[in-house]
Amino acid sequence: MKPPLLSAELQQQHLEVTRRYFMQLGAAGFAMMNTHPLWAKDSDEAILADATEDMEYLTHPNEFGTVERGKPLPYRLPLEKRLEIGMERATWKLDVIPDPKSNVLMSNPLSREKGNAFNFKNLMALAKTHSVKFLKIMSCNNMSKPLGMGLWEGVPLRHVIWKTNPQANIRRVFYYGHHNNDPKQRFQSSLPVGRVLEDAPGDNPVILCYKLNGKWISGRRGGPVRMLVPDAYGFKSVKWLKSVVITNNHQANDTYAGGNNDIDSWMKTMCRFLYKPLRNKAGTPIPVTGLAQVGVGGLSKVQVWINPQDKLWPKEDPYFTKAPWQDAKILPPPTKWGGDLPEGKLPPDVRFFTKDGQPKHWPMRYTIAHWATLLKDITPGKYDVYCRTIDTNGIAQPMPRPFRKSGGNKIQKSPITVEG
Repeated sequence: MKPPLLSAELQQQHLEVTRRYFMQLGAAGFAMMNTHPLWAKDSDEAILADATEDMEYLTHPNEFGTVERGKPLPYRLPLEKRLEIGMERATWKLDVIPDPKSNVLMSNPLSREKGNAFNFKNLMALAKTHSVKFLKIMSCNNMSKPLGMGLWEGVPLRHVIWKTNPQANIRRVFYYGHHNNDPKQRFQSSLPVGRVLEDAPGDNPVILCYKLNGKWISGRRGGPVRMLVPDAYGFKSVKWLKSVVITNNHQANDTYAGGNNDIDSWMKTMCRFLYKPLRNKAGTPIPVTGLAQVGVGGLSKVQVWINPQDKLWPKEDPYFTKAPWQDAKILPPPTKWGGDLPEGKLPPDVRFFTKDGQPKHWPMRYTIAHWATLLKDITPGKYDVYCRTIDTNGIAQPMPRPFRKSGGNKIQKSPITVEG
C-alpha cells in the first residue's frame, strides 16, 4: 500500500514507533518485521536497536504540509519589501479596531491610522506574563490527513482585546491577514467573542502565535504572527495576521463559508492507515498501522475490521456499526518529541504536561496518536481492511458529524490479498 502524502519526518517517526511495538509482541511481531518488506530492509541489528528508541511526534517546521494563498506570497518577497509591509518582527503591526459598520463601544482602539497599532514589542511585553505553549495538530477541513503537529507559543488574543477597553455591543471577532492590498486575495475568518475571551476547562486559548517548536515562526508557517485556534481546522488559524475587527454582527465572515464549508466545525476525531501490505502470505500476521487525529470528542479506541471483498455489507448500515471490529493498540506518548526541539525535550511549561515533559493524560485532544495491530489467522482470499475511531463519548467514526465540508472523517478502507 502506498502511504498517504504525509511529511517524510512523520512517516519515519511512525515507522520507528510501530517497529518498537511489533518487537514487543514477541515472536509473531519479530517474524513479521523480518519478512515484511516495509521493515525487512531495516532489520539489521543497528536499526532494530534504533527501534527501541523513543519516537518523535512533533513535525519539523520545514516538514509541515502547506496550504497557502497569495500572489505573491509575502514570505517570498525581498526583505526590504517584507519590512515595508510589516511581514518582519521589526515592523509588524496589528490593528485592533471596532467594526465601522457596527455599534461596538470601544474607548481605545489600536490602529495604524491613530499611530498606536499593537506591535511586536508590545506583544513581547505581554508575553513576559501571559505567554502559553501547547501542542496542536494542524489539519485542513477538506483533507483526509493531517499537515503536521507542533508546539505552538503565543499570547492569548483576549489580553490584546482588553487593551482596547471594549465596553458593549460585542458578539464576534473578525480577523484577516496580509493580502497584497487586493480584496480578491483577502483571507479572513472569525470567532464568537465568547470563544476568544473564555476557555472551557481543558481547552487551550486562542493565541497570537509567534513561535513554533521553540523558534520564531517562519513566514512560510504564517509569521511573524499568525492566529492560532487550537480546537479548529487550519482555516481558522489565519497566517500573516494584520487586523482584528470587533463587531456586533452575529454572522460569520469567513472566506471558507463561500465554499459550502461548515466554518464552525471543530476538529473531528478520525484515523487513517499509514502502512498495510497489499499482499500477505497466509499464516503470517498482517501488520496494520496508522495515525489518529484526536478531535474535540477525544479518543478512547482505534478499531480495525477485515472483510472479504465478495461479502457485501447491508446498505442500511453504511457506517458498518454491526461489523466485528477489533481493537488496535493506541501507542504511548514518547519521551523525545522531536520537531527540532533541543534533545527532543519539551520545555517545562507546556499546558497539560508535567514538568518532566509527559502529558497528564493520553491520548490528548487536538494531537496525533499512533496505533498498530496484527491481523492473525486470515485465510487466503481478497479482503478490504477498514479502520475507525471511538471517541471518549463512545461514538464511532464518522458520527456524530459524518457530513462533508465539515472535516474529513470518512471511514477508510484498503484492499489486501492473502495468498495461499
